[in-house]
Amino acid sequence: MAAKSLLHSSISPKPSCFFNSQSNLINFRTSQLGFKPRNLTTSGGVKWGENMSFSTSRDVITKKKQQRGGVVRCTAEGIERSLLIGGGRGETKVLVAERYKVVALLACVMCLCNADRVVMSVAIVPLAAKYGWSSSFLGIVQSSFLWGYIFSSVVGGALVDKYGGKRVLACGVVLWSLSTLFTPWAANHSTAALLAVRAFFGLAEGVALPAMSTLASRWFPSHERASAVGISMAGFHLGNVVGLVLTPIMLATIGITGPFFLFSSLGVLWMTTWSSMATDDPRDSPFVSKSELRLIQAGKTDSKGKKGKLPSLRLLLSKMPTWAIILANITNNWGYFVLLTWMPIYFRTVSPNILN
Repeated sequence: MAAKSLLHSSISPKPSCFFNSQSNLINFRTSQLGFKPRNLTTSGGVKWGENMSFSTSRDVITKKKQQRGGVVRCTAEGIERSLLIGGGRGETKVLVAERYKVVALLACVMCLCNADRVVMSVAIVPLAAKYGWSSSFLGIVQSSFLWGYIFSSVVGGALVDKYGGKRVLACGVVLWSLSTLFTPWAANHSTAALLAVRAFFGLAEGVALPAMSTLASRWFPSHERASAVGISMAGFHLGNVVGLVLTPIMLATIGITGPFFLFSSLGVLWMTTWSSMATDDPRDSPFVSKSELRLIQAGKTDSKGKKGKLPSLRLLLSKMPTWAIILANITNNWGYFVLLTWMPIYFRTVSPNILN
């Protein structure tokens, strides 16, 4: 047994924690910890027997640990052991997840959607002064946007379900950008043309919210969906700020056509980016990584409801939550649209020099 000792006689003194025989080490191999004997050299390069390198009974785990990067060193009584830990080398690191790019584009288009509304609320002041419109006619012009918006808000959800959020939203942006561009021309042509363009503008913008909600539900797991909708709606309200700030500047520097041309050009720019990056479903996107796709799919609820007939309007109106939602939207939109459409006109009335 002395000839098979784990330490050569040239190494002294022997630490008390070392095993004195190979049989002890072999017995230790069969212990519950599952240690496997290997050769080990001391700091001087002399072998002292079998190594207590951490491994399991399965060689696969040991190989995986050896292929990973990073070394953790722990020294105890002059012996240095190293364990390989860390991340893999084969995986491609993505700086920004694709779903975050999609929600950024949604926030931008919602900002543009609301900014295009604000343009007419501010530009109608010089338009009224130029063409001599009365206050009652101003109310008709401002309300013409809602003529088409009411209709498309109801139909927009069905269009998104049938043709997909990407296509419907893209068509809506193109149509309302063209309507924005042609608004000064229509005002110069006739009042009927102006009302038609404004109604068509509202018809095109009505699909924005249903498309945004559907895309957020498909691109985000359930625990991130509320945040995605919140970011998109934050962009929507940011459009008020952008429109109210940029429109007077463009009116003062370029003229009446300035803000209409600016925001319609931004719509075309957004459209080119959207068409090349977004898809209706993350499974169809070539830019989504496998890990992100697994995260999105795992976070969705498996609700496989039966596809039957839509509930009747009478049934919906018999439910109290339906009326609660309707009344909440009536009160919100009353204050919102009254302030949005009439605030510039009010300031012009009470102080004629404030918007000069």
